Amino acid sequence: MNENERIKLEKDGLDVLEDFHRYAKTGFESIHPDDFTRFRWYGLYQQKPNDGHFMLRIKVPSGDLSTDQLRAVADVTRLYARGITDITTRQNFQFHWLTIQDIPDIFERFERVGITTQGACGDIPRNVTGCPVAGIDPDEIFDARPWAEAAHQMFLDNHAYSNLPRKFKTTIAGCCAHCSQPEINDIGATAVRRTRANGEIEEGFQVRVGGGLSSRPHLAKRLNMFVPKDRLLSVFDAVVTIFRDHGNRENRKAARLKFLVADWGVERFEEELRARLDWTPEPGEDWPEPRKNFRDHVGIHAQKQEGLSWIGAAVLSGRLTDAQVYEVARIADEFGQSNVRTTNQQNLIIPHIPTASVEQAAKALEAIGLTVQASPFRRAAVACTGNEFCNLALTETKKLIFDIVEHLERTVDIGEPIRINLNGCPNSCGQHHTGDIGLQGCLVKQGKGVVVDGYDIALGGRLGAQAKFVRAIRRKVPATEVKYAIENLLNGYVEHRDDEEDFGDFVDRHSDAELGDFMNTIFAEGVVCETPEKATAGA
Repeated sequence: MNENERIKLEKDGLDVLEDFHRYAKTGFESIHPDDFTRFRWYGLYQQKPNDGHFMLRIKVPSGDLSTDQLRAVADVTRLYARGITDITTRQNFQFHWLTIQDIPDIFERFERVGITTQGACGDIPRNVTGCPVAGIDPDEIFDARPWAEAAHQMFLDNHAYSNLPRKFKTTIAGCCAHCSQPEINDIGATAVRRTRANGEIEEGFQVRVGGGLSSRPHLAKRLNMFVPKDRLLSVFDAVVTIFRDHGNRENRKAARLKFLVADWGVERFEEELRARLDWTPEPGEDWPEPRKNFRDHVGIHAQKQEGLSWIGAAVLSGRLTDAQVYEVARIADEFGQSNVRTTNQQNLIIPHIPTASVEQAAKALEAIGLTVQASPFRRAAVACTGNEFCNLALTETKKLIFDIVEHLERTVDIGEPIRINLNGCPNSCGQHHTGDIGLQGCLVKQGKGVVVDGYDIALGGRLGAQAKFVRAIRRKVPATEVKYAIENLLNGYVEHRDDEEDFGDFVDRHSDAELGDFMNTIFAEGVVCETPEKATAGA
């Protein structure tokens, strides 16, 4: 039995809620070491530099918040988190610099507005993500938020799901663009339609299992079944309990569902799943996958509701100040219907804005530094927490992504989506495996043995049709040179691309050496540095 399994066996992570109140009175030094692990079940981690501060993550199913909830986020940011909060790649907010004495009041503030932190971290189903324009997108198959909320409620405070071998990531969405990234979730349900023999159109879900990133990424496998809407929760229950009962509890590095699916094969996994259902799924169909496109919903878009639009604003790196969060809530109240959405690209969306007020609302967002007419780089860039707060990150990330994006906006003219995913270590909270350009943090030697931040540059990742992960092209470029390498590469692409070719196609038809030559930058010697796989973290 590994240490984490011992801790979970001795006391379930859901059973520590009262301990927060006790430790808030007795202080940080009184916390039992095992409880630092259990705290994760309520979204709480020790924060670098481990001097008594914590990071806290909340859950935001489908990324859908009221402005009252958003103001609670702003209040906690202002009162306890030194004025900053981050949107994560799972549509959550997370906060830093919290102390154990702060936690009871923070929990009470969130509870008053219907926000929970339970299951935001730990070996338990995490936040159920979805499409941030659900219910308003004219092109969606159907609004899947009711099923995402039902799954969220099924998992919440449920000891049947609270002791899994590792974390478990879920998504349910009706978006035609598959913006919720079902390919890299443990279980992903996407809306589909089929035509019955009598000509009747039926809506339901296609389900994938076994996706995930970290240091050994896997693309999820499609199950051969059509899942009616009212049967979806039974499939989710079966998948989670299979993982609970058969996942690897000896080796945490091989404990994710993706390894079980790979070990069994998807056919055996589906056989076990069907055996746990009290109904018989019909076979699936070869539903088409979306091609590479802007999946972020940024910009101004007409809703399916006549006379209304949504505004998607880019929040580069997901970092917001308390003043910005308060102002977003005010804008959503004044121009919209007191509703705000978060995205897995770390951006924000305000829906339900009358068309006549759209320009004024957009100007209000621009005035607080949230870009509506964002460049192809800014709207799709993603960055993890980095070594500012994360104990496992090797390199700084948030400032660097700003530097890279602002440089490219000045030096490269390109009209297609270019997704730059920046990660401070191999664990892929920043999802670098899926980017057009994936940057993985490392340490490099420069000059006379001086060690500096560096990045392995990898290219050609994509989701949807012809999904694949990045391939490493030029290894270990000093962080200060990364923006120039990307500038040179993208300008080379603009100059030499074929007609009808996108960046992914360009990467695919060039060798590693050719792409490295386009970069025309410094290649550095690496520093051997062991980075443990992140056991329970990750947005």
